[in-house]
Amino acid sequence: MHSEINTGSIFFYLLWYSASCMKNATLFLFAVLLLLAADGCKVGTKPPSASGGTAAGPETVAKSHHGNFDYYLLNLSWSPEYCHFNRSARECAVRSAFVLHGLWPQNTSGAYPQNCSGARGPANPAEYSDIYPDAGLLEHEWRTHGTCSGLSPDEFFSTARRAAQSITIPPELTGITKQISMPPEQILSLFTAANPGIPRSSLVLSCGNNYLTAIEVCLDPSLRPTACGEVRSCRANTVRITPP
Repeated sequence: MHSEINTGSIFFYLLWYSASCMKNATLFLFAVLLLLAADGCKVGTKPPSASGGTAAGPETVAKSHHGNFDYYLLNLSWSPEYCHFNRSARECAVRSAFVLHGLWPQNTSGAYPQNCSGARGPANPAEYSDIYPDAGLLEHEWRTHGTCSGLSPDEFFSTARRAAQSITIPPELTGITKQISMPPEQILSLFTAANPGIPRSSLVLSCGNNYLTAIEVCLDPSLRPTACGEVRSCRANTVRITPP
């Protein structure tokens, strides 16, 4: 086994020997002070990282999740409930039922990546005004979720459009003219009946204060229905549904 050579000790010894030979204690003391000063300059210094810091920050961690996820969570928001509190929102100008909120990369563990890079959104946001009338929401969805998809902006929003358009909304919900109440399982049964290719295990219902807020559909990266992982679902016995 080779022992590590302590270059500082050797340098110290040579200085001492030189000073002894010259019988010059002052020179020896001066050399010692120089050596200690040189060592002190090295204490606590680290080379900066490429990002300008000394350690990987949240952005580096987030980038490691780029395109690495188990499935998409397609969130279809119940627009009447949102618009009841946000009447001036651009998407509320049209009295819609379910509207696309987002297509979110998700993991079966319940964790999900977010803000995976600083890549710019689509060059022409207006191209997706049919699914995102509000350009601010489109930018938010790209920055927060789209950057983690492994897709380009245009690929991501085209995929989101296809996913939303693949879901048939039950007529029992689009045709209501007054507030009604239903158990969550009954609402989900309406969706499985209207979409025979989507099993119950691929659906989640969200609610707030016992009001319907969204239906979520779990899709694999090829947009085929897949079983949902750990996704929070509504626990109310019945939910109220605000009419469009």
